[in-house]
Amino acid sequence: MRDALRAAFARPIAHRGLHAAGGPVENTLAAAAAALDAGYGIECDVQLSRDGRAMVFHDERLDRLTGIDASLAELDAAALNRVRLADGSAVPTLAALLAMVAGQVPLVIEIKGDDERLADAVLADVRDYEGPLALEGFEPAVVARCTAAAVPVGLVGPLRLGDSLAAVTRLPRCDFLSWSVDRLAAAVERHPNLPLTAWTVRTPEQHARAGALGAQIVFEGIRP
Repeated sequence: MRDALRAAFARPIAHRGLHAAGGPVENTLAAAAAALDAGYGIECDVQLSRDGRAMVFHDERLDRLTGIDASLAELDAAALNRVRLADGSAVPTLAALLAMVAGQVPLVIEIKGDDERLADAVLADVRDYEGPLALEGFEPAVVARCTAAAVPVGLVGPLRLGDSLAAVTRLPRCDFLSWSVDRLAAAVERHPNLPLTAWTVRTPEQHARAGALGAQIVFEGIRP
């Protein structure tokens, strides 16, 4: 697992792909392609469609990025693929993203929410994937479910409620922490032997702070 972690965090990781105002929209195949072209790792978020597919999208609702007044879970994967974002992209399935990245750069998949069916959908999609890959989530139950995979799994934090640093010791396996860059020191103090990624790094000062604490960065709005 140590070698798999080293491979997953070998490069700075583009938060939701390499997206920008007037350019690719976050969590699209276009944003992933831009990160690929620049040689960065890719972080993406997944939500569960009505028909049980893992979809690459951050929000529970579609409003912010599509203008559609609906939750993502109300639509099936085929309908979501017909939705258009500002750059003309569709909402992709995780399977489509995996096929495009195809192990060329590291990929970190954040499983949103606490629905273990989504974790199962992700596990099914990544089962035969070849390439540097890590799974993560805020919810300990989801992270625990993901330990069934032979890839690094990590806890994202901190949670708004509860002590997520204490939850680490209750997990069957926790290979890394992905922690808010502004609260990174607490994670290092509590679990000094766990590898770290720091989110979301948007300034040179945050980049330097993460580096001083030994964390790989999950970044946007800068080019490290």
